[in-house]
Amino acid sequence: MTPTEKPPINVDYFQDLTGDIDTCDDDCREHIGDRIKRLREEKGLSITELSQLTGFDEQTLRSIEDNSISPQLGTIIKLSKALDSALQRLLSGEGEKLYAITRRTERKASSRSASLRTRRQAYSYMSLAPEVKGRHMEALLVQLEEADDDERSVHGGEEFIFVLEGKVLLDIGEERFVLEPGDSAYYLSTTPHVLSAQGGRAKILAVIYSS
Repeated sequence: MTPTEKPPINVDYFQDLTGDIDTCDDDCREHIGDRIKRLREEKGLSITELSQLTGFDEQTLRSIEDNSISPQLGTIIKLSKALDSALQRLLSGEGEKLYAITRRTERKASSRSASLRTRRQAYSYMSLAPEVKGRHMEALLVQLEEADDDERSVHGGEEFIFVLEGKVLLDIGEERFVLEPGDSAYYLSTTPHVLSAQGGRAKILAVIYSS
């Protein structure tokens, strides 16, 4: 290899680094629905009022609160805005630390997210720093599934993704990109977007800033 040549990306390195995202059980799915319901009741809002604030129909909101639906991140962000709550409080609870070191063997349980239209699982994710108090970014390890649904997400904030394993389809605005290990993307979340795996599953590191 000459001094000007770059070494190839070793995909196995990323796989060894990230490990697997464990299957989510009922306990980890219950948390988000319970948190949303608790925050809504703390605000003194009815299901009807929350529906008017978010644009989600009442039955969908009831299904989210009773954990029949595992909402996608864009949905959770919209609900956090309507409930005047920080995103992390809904995703992984409110942290108590000024910083966090997350060892590979100490990661928290993952959560599933599904399309509101098809109810099909779209991805699973785990928060990498849930202990930090007052954080404005959410760092997530996300396992994407193949999707036949074009349900796009639009919400406030910004997102950065870095592909660790597999191929990722990013539909954003009027364009479509295929991203491979080592590729990344940064975009404003107000641009309609959807991520899915191509040809099986894919794994990404995602950093979400909710403004």
